[in-house]
Amino acid sequence: MKCKHFYVTWDPAFPRGCRAYGFKTVELPSAVVLRSSGQHCQSYETKLV
Repeated sequence: MKCKHFYVTWDPAFPRGCRAYGFKTVELPSAVVLRSSGQHCQSYETKLV
């Protein structure tokens, strides 16, 4: 949620998304990337608020 690529969608079935990888998911996108690749997200950039 601290990544600038993270966003909240309007789709109730897939409420979270990642703009860097272009997908929506029920879980946190970082967890999906870690489970899929075995590595932490390489596109992570801290959100400047």
